[in-house]
Amino acid sequence: MPQPAIHRWIKTECGRAKYAELAARPGAVARLRLAWFVLIAAIRDWRLPAQADGSDA
Repeated sequence: MPQPAIHRWIKTECGRAKYAELAARPGAVARLRLAWFVLIAAIRDWRLPAQADGSDA
């Protein structure tokens, strides 16, 4: 199964978990918070190497 496209931008496991938590919240304010989180996380993770999902088998 291919990785979600957001995993290209958010590379840490804790960042991916926080993204999943924020993406599950309904409402306009939650969407703004999610967009803000993705922007900041992408900037912070920009220089990090991509992490494998552990599904190499």
